[in-house]
Amino acid sequence: MAEKNMDPKKCPMPVQEPDVRNKNFDEVALGYTYDMAINEARRCLNCKNRPCVEGCPVSIRIPDFIERVANEDIDGAFEVLNESTSLPAVCGRVCPQETQCEQRCVRGIKGEPVGIGRLERFVADYHRENSDAKPVIPQSNGHKVAVIGAGPSGLTAAGDLAKLGYKVTVYEALHVAGGVLSYGIPEFRLPKAIVNKEIQNLIDIGVDVETNMVIGKVLTIDEIFEMGNEAIFVGSGAGLPRFMNIPGESLNGVYSANEFLTRINLMKAYKPDSKTPIQHAKKTVVVGGGNVAMDAARSAMRLGSDEVYIVYRRGMEELPARNEEIEHAEEEGIIFKTLHNPVEILGDEEGNVKGIRCIKMELGEPDESGRRRPIEVPGSEFEIECDCVIMAIGTSPNPLISSTTPGLDTNNRGCLITKDDNGLTTRDGVYAGGDAVTGAATVILAMGAGKSAAAAIDEYISKRKM
Repeated sequence: MAEKNMDPKKCPMPVQEPDVRNKNFDEVALGYTYDMAINEARRCLNCKNRPCVEGCPVSIRIPDFIERVANEDIDGAFEVLNESTSLPAVCGRVCPQETQCEQRCVRGIKGEPVGIGRLERFVADYHRENSDAKPVIPQSNGHKVAVIGAGPSGLTAAGDLAKLGYKVTVYEALHVAGGVLSYGIPEFRLPKAIVNKEIQNLIDIGVDVETNMVIGKVLTIDEIFEMGNEAIFVGSGAGLPRFMNIPGESLNGVYSANEFLTRINLMKAYKPDSKTPIQHAKKTVVVGGGNVAMDAARSAMRLGSDEVYIVYRRGMEELPARNEEIEHAEEEGIIFKTLHNPVEILGDEEGNVKGIRCIKMELGEPDESGRRRPIEVPGSEFEIECDCVIMAIGTSPNPLISSTTPGLDTNNRGCLITKDDNGLTTRDGVYAGGDAVTGAATVILAMGAGKSAAAAIDEYISKRKM
């Protein structure tokens, strides 16, 4: 057994210097070296009650994979990860471990928790770069299942079902698979080559991925059932952007974060030879405080903005983005205007953005979310000069699937209604999960929903066979 490392602090993650990385789209975090990973893994106490596992939405056997890293059995560590997740290199990069598994780590009581996410990333990257093992294609059980949406929820469901022997076809509306992993999260946080490799791993075990398939237009749910599928999982995400409905939102230079990031991530608008138009603004204002807002702001700076502001109606303590993303944004020069809210986007005579008018806010009593409600401060309006405004205030599910499927009910936010935690919808044989059910949330919660639904689908089809 490896000797324990009782250092109270995590092994630091090597990163690009802020003044270098804010001018390129290369990955910011460079990853642990082999020796760093072994050393960090030896900080794990391998607790008997395993509180970290309870904090993982996909129930990875965390102490087991870390123990294998500590003993320098990286292949064994990958095997443990592969039992629970089909996207370990993705999770290791974008999962909010600090509020999940690491938040429950015993080492965090008197110091910093074990760097679980960093170790997951290391194991996945090491396996990808050093293993030539061929995937084992599961034995067919003779049953077919369809998955709508090739994002984190759909890919997880597809992977789990394929491992159980199902013939799985994934229908993706866009021309590439990956969902938000491909169009939403920037290259500097999640390189697309890594996303593509993890998707290829699923294809290698028998998952079929059909792109340019807009379900509700090309095919309906009913037609997919008629093709011999015994169950369907809907993981179509929440790609419909929201706006504030304030004056000036139709001006040239106003983007939804979805459009802005899709042009950059999916269409590579940041490359000099890109044919995709995107504004290289001098001054950019991003409205919102989540991870998407951080991604948009940091991308705008990399496109050449001299000043980038984040305008958020609550305080720094209430920002919903990951701490790491906020810290990286601050290091890169993003200016935070918290406790402010836009009331109007200002335009010039030609219809282009020239500024944004904001009002100062203060926090009052808690609202239904439990957070203190922001209240306008009368007479506190001021203007920020800018030529680009990006709205990053959330998204909703596209109504196309629900509107073309009899018996598939939605709530007042357009999200599919599920009867239980396993994703069963109001239509027999149709399950759903991820942002299509919850609205915009995290990658790992979507993956957890896909995993639960896959198990429920297997049980549903098994009962039908009896």
